[in-house]
Amino acid sequence: MFIATLIAAGRLGDDDLARAVETAGGGELRWIDPGDAADLLLGPVDDWRSLRDRLETALPGIDVILQPVEDREKRLLVADMDSTMIGQECIDELADFAGKKAEIAAITERAMQGELDFAEALHQRVAALNGLGVGCIDRCRIERVTHNEGARTLVQTMRRRGAATLLVTGGFHDFADPLGAELGFEEVRANYLESIHGHLTGRVTGAIVDAAAKRQALIERRDEKGIPRGAVLAVGDGANDGPMIDEAGLGVSYRGKPKLEASADARLRHNDLTALLWAQGIPKAEWATD
Repeated sequence: MFIATLIAAGRLGDDDLARAVETAGGGELRWIDPGDAADLLLGPVDDWRSLRDRLETALPGIDVILQPVEDREKRLLVADMDSTMIGQECIDELADFAGKKAEIAAITERAMQGELDFAEALHQRVAALNGLGVGCIDRCRIERVTHNEGARTLVQTMRRRGAATLLVTGGFHDFADPLGAELGFEEVRANYLESIHGHLTGRVTGAIVDAAAKRQALIERRDEKGIPRGAVLAVGDGANDGPMIDEAGLGVSYRGKPKLEASADARLRHNDLTALLWAQGIPKAEWATD
């Protein structure tokens, strides 16, 4: 049994629901929050990706999340940080303090598109920060970095309902640790910037958190908690999130690059991150508000 969740906060109407039923060839409709999100309950689906694509085409401006009914409410959230939980790429913003934002941002974009090896691109970008004072890191985080809409509500609501939460990023602990705490994540995995005498050396220390490491972090946390694969939600935006997304029961591309969108179970293109609560059948009345 499958369920298609139709999400268009403040814009979902009866005509949209009727069009969804027609496209799916039947099904039972149930509102989660009238005007915001509704479920279309389906029977067995032979080619669910094809049906998802048809529904997305028939319902422009509406996010469609199609998944099995079993394990719909997730027990583990694994999320990327840059351009997913927050609206920026931290290394690009930090590079601006060194007068190298355009140069670094171009490399970041190619890495997120999957055109460059992530570790190689990381070393190249960090090398450009050699000599930058470490005080710029806190300034950058405070002045430049903002949470994406719905990020804290998503994390806090899942925590309150008993889910485990993991922030895993190819970025840096200097940003990820405080941001993870602000959003409510239980655990953070990230890279370490090396510094000497108050200045960055242009190097990272320890093992690199790349695509493979992100996937492994998900597996470790899932197995440690004894959570079935179907009860894992992973969300990211770049090509380096692909293996992590593929390993999850519900892998979501949030404003994702084409390579990630092609493989993700769901594509969140129009709504904020609270859509992932509706995807689990959780109405607004049960969301965390503080």
